[in-house]
Amino acid sequence: MATGFEIQGTIHLISEPQTFSSGFSKREFVVEVADGKFPQRIKFECVKEKISLTEGLQVGDPVKVFFDIRGNEYNGRYFVNLNAWKLEKAGGGNPPGPPAGGGRRPAAVPSYGDDDAPPSHLSEPKGGYNDSEDDIPF
Repeated sequence: MATGFEIQGTIHLISEPQTFSSGFSKREFVVEVADGKFPQRIKFECVKEKISLTEGLQVGDPVKVFFDIRGNEYNGRYFVNLNAWKLEKAGGGNPPGPPAGGGRRPAAVPSYGDDDAPPSHLSEPKGGYNDSEDDIPF
C-alpha cells in the first residue's frame, strides 16, 4: 500500500478534539487547496498522540500536510480517512505552541465574484426545480 502523501494548502477549519468511550481520540481539520478555478477543501484527521500536531495552528495558516490514506469497513459500509502524521507551516518548520486565547477562530466564508461563480450547470434550471429532469444518480 502506498504511504507518505503530502499536500500544501491553507487551514480552513479546525474542529475540537473528540474522545470516544473506548478511549480513542481524534481531531479533524480541513485544508483548502488551490485547484484551478474552484478550490478543494480536504478533511484530514489526527489520531491519538498526533492531535498535538494541530496545536498552534489557526484558520488561514499555510501548511504542508504529510498523511497516509486509510480505509476500513463497518457494517457493510466503507470509509476512507486521511490520517495526518506530520504538519509543517508552509515556509518550513513545525507549528509553534498554542497561541494565547485558544487559537481557534471561525472559518471565513469565501465570496465569489461573477468570474468565480460555480458553473451554471450546477445552478437551478431557469424554469425552476423539476424533478422529472433530475439526472442525479442518488
